[in-house]
Amino acid sequence: MTSLFIHWNFNPIAFSIGDFEIRWYGILFACVFLLGYTVLGRMLKREGEPATMIEDLLWYVAIAVVIGARLGHCFFYDPAYYLSHPIEIFYIRDGGLASHGAAISIPIALCLVARKYRKSVWYMLDRVVIVVALGGLLIRTGNLVNSEIYGHVTSLPWGFIFERNGEILPKHPTQIYEALSYFTIFIFLYRYYLKNWKEMKGGFLFACFLIAVFGMRFLIEFIKEPQEAWEESLWINMGQILSIPFILGGIAILLFLRKRDLPFFPKKRKQVDKATS
Repeated sequence: MTSLFIHWNFNPIAFSIGDFEIRWYGILFACVFLLGYTVLGRMLKREGEPATMIEDLLWYVAIAVVIGARLGHCFFYDPAYYLSHPIEIFYIRDGGLASHGAAISIPIALCLVARKYRKSVWYMLDRVVIVVALGGLLIRTGNLVNSEIYGHVTSLPWGFIFERNGEILPKHPTQIYEALSYFTIFIFLYRYYLKNWKEMKGGFLFACFLIAVFGMRFLIEFIKEPQEAWEESLWINMGQILSIPFILGGIAILLFLRKRDLPFFPKKRKQVDKATS
């Protein structure tokens, strides 16, 4: 029976230049932005938006993801250590990124772009979350390559034995579970956008994204090993605790949209400009 399990010992280093290592995770992380730029560019071009908006979105979101995901890992999962060793917050090459941190920082970045181009923040969010879902597929693939963030022991035939970490028992490949869920969510969001982008209510796709992504994350965490030792004493782990507000936020947006549209920020700004002129 053991022969059915997958013995995983993939080398996370793609190639080296002297003492400098290029890892597959870094390559996949870069591909997130390349694919995001391509897909989002086609969407905005279809809508007649300027090319400068696409470029600004790329840079603003890229910076937000790196900063937010890193700070999220440091302060959500091990704040005491990083407050005692603040310089290590900048050691991104050592690993440690949290999607919940990026989920907070990305909307902040989109607010800045929305103000610059007189667009609704919901307009921005509805389009960017489509490529964020696609990015999740690549990030979790990178986690698989690194033999990290996997699940409990399983007897299922697709269990992975992560030999690089010294594991001898098959574990749930939760990276694959999450990657497939992100890809499915991407397909749903993108197909819905293609059919309804002219008349869909602002905030609808963003709400669906929050419920689907963090709902799946909440469920998969039940079979995932805790990232930090202190989480073992919790009934639900930190990933699940952080997912709950996002799920509730998505539900709240959908309930609000049943009655009326979400506030349209550019319209509000025009009213202010008219009143002061």
